[in-house]
Amino acid sequence: MTLAQPLTPVRWILIPALQVIMTTWLFTMPYRVFGFQPPEPVFAMVTAFAWAVIRPSVLAPFCLLLMGIGMDLIWGSPLGLWAVSLLVSYGAVLLVRNILIGQQLPILWLAFGVACALAELLGVLITQVVSHVTPRALGVISQWGVTIAVYPWAHRLIERFDDADVRFR
Repeated sequence: MTLAQPLTPVRWILIPALQVIMTTWLFTMPYRVFGFQPPEPVFAMVTAFAWAVIRPSVLAPFCLLLMGIGMDLIWGSPLGLWAVSLLVSYGAVLLVRNILIGQQLPILWLAFGVACALAELLGVLITQVVSHVTPRALGVISQWGVTIAVYPWAHRLIERFDDADVRFR
């Protein structure tokens, strides 16, 4: 069990945001496994979920907006697609935050999967409206699957800062 650490914006927002940017950038490098390019996880979902569970913040949505726009530019998505998807899923998790606080790993992982599904579904809908193209279902499902597989990173972030600010309990 990790002891809670002080809740300074640099430690719980800036450093994880930079980690997300770096891992997203690394996963966009062109490489193939057995002739296929593996799906890219939406690493920003880790921060969207964890920041909402840890505590409400003004900086978190702003960082999610910037990360989402950055993801759109890197991946060639319609501008605003991932920003909106991340912000909506952040808001949804924030709404059920009181239920999620203190839950065990399987319940939080399930909630993370639901939040990821919400973001992916919203991304598909935005893509259909803006581009008049429906993404392949297999691609969306595989991206969702690899994204929920990175939940342990979110759980570690939650465990690290969960008890740091008791005002929001």
